[in-house]
Amino acid sequence: MTTMTQTSARFREFKMPDVGEGLTEAEILKWFVQPGDTVTDGQVVCEVETAKAAVELPIPFDGVVHELRFGEGTTVDVGQVIITVDVAPGSDDEVPAPAPVQEPVDEPAAPAEEPKGRTPVLVGYGVAESSTKRRPRKGAAAPEAAAVAAAVQAELNGHGAPTPVAPAAPEAPVTRPLAKPPVRKLAKDLGIDLATVVPTGKDGIITREDVHAAAAPAAPAAAEAVAPSVPAPVVAEAPAVTASARETRIPVKGVRKAIAQAMVGSAFTAPHVTEFVTIDVTRTMKLVAELKEDKEMAGVRVNPLLIIAKALLVAIKRNPEVNAAWDEANQEIVQKHYVNLGIAAATPRGLIVPNIKDAHDKTLPQLAAALGELVTTARDGKTSPAAMAGGTVTITNVGVFGVDTGTPILNPGESAILAVGAIKLQPWVHKGKVKPRQVTTLALSFDHRLVDGELGSKVLADVAAILEQPKRLITWA
Repeated sequence: MTTMTQTSARFREFKMPDVGEGLTEAEILKWFVQPGDTVTDGQVVCEVETAKAAVELPIPFDGVVHELRFGEGTTVDVGQVIITVDVAPGSDDEVPAPAPVQEPVDEPAAPAEEPKGRTPVLVGYGVAESSTKRRPRKGAAAPEAAAVAAAVQAELNGHGAPTPVAPAAPEAPVTRPLAKPPVRKLAKDLGIDLATVVPTGKDGIITREDVHAAAAPAAPAAAEAVAPSVPAPVVAEAPAVTASARETRIPVKGVRKAIAQAMVGSAFTAPHVTEFVTIDVTRTMKLVAELKEDKEMAGVRVNPLLIIAKALLVAIKRNPEVNAAWDEANQEIVQKHYVNLGIAAATPRGLIVPNIKDAHDKTLPQLAAALGELVTTARDGKTSPAAMAGGTVTITNVGVFGVDTGTPILNPGESAILAVGAIKLQPWVHKGKVKPRQVTTLALSFDHRLVDGELGSKVLADVAAILEQPKRLITWA
């Protein structure tokens, strides 16, 4: 963990907290303050994205921002110092110099370019041009290192090497590329070897633009832009195509990384079984229309999902064994006597599954209000990690995309997930005659380790029966 050397109690450090349940890292999305800004206790200083959600972090003390340890877009481990604050500005205590940032062992820290006109900077890069000192390096000066890199780049690009640079004996093991930590991470995410990138920054420092240029396919020899240095099989020459026209590489991190890990873990841990049923929900749709006019439901959103959620809660009440979890460590089945109903929500950051706590205890108006708040918060990107923790069963409404059904994957730690398909007007045999009716398909996936086929079938059949005859919400509740 990186810490800052302090000479007095004047400077306080704020570390990346664990904003979720056992999260180990978070990405800094945006800083709301800069060095020199005054902050007060409880003021939000930055927004970070964890594996679960975007969260705003408040500072727990007053003072003046002395230093931001990491830039936007940087992934920081929980417990690392992200900002230092001068809690006694104007005192005579010595002002400590910025401390170096701890980096991975295989990528030691390197000096970086200091933007002109800005005194307080990211950690490890000094506070003024005159005070910035890099560690002693043997061998050639930065221009010579850049020339060597340019020669390597030219060879890899097939342009022919420029006038050879005669290396001195001690220079051979040096010429390690210089780049800021965020630039190194970008290069790593894009699969670019920094040793093959031509630096354009001051003193031979590699910039983000250099990395992006190296990630682009090779251009014709007449072009001035820097081409990539990724080796490729020897094939017949083809016309150069821009990166945007063929493919785009997106680093896997944040919510997307969490989704991938959770889905892979669930799919290859819990043996999934999915059952389907197609039903006539015409009466449910009539009930939805009536509830929209009911004064008791004024101010809340009424839609088919509300009735489906209530139907699932009643089905769980009739079949409580389905509301359980598998405890692998203790080799136990943990039956839950409460229902935290998860609702899968598509957001700009990816799929998240916040849940309604103790949904089984809520009346229909309360459930409608909770659903509305959950969806609004999710779409605004304000869902907290706590809101996504502790779910027991989930509903995913794929019907909003016009999809008939699917085979949903269980949310880790849960026993079942209900997928709801699109509700469409279809020909249906009703009272012995073929009539146009509102029809949908339900799919229930469950963990076969703790839910047998009989139990899963009963739950799905009960949900279907309620949606076909909504009066069962009263007779079965």
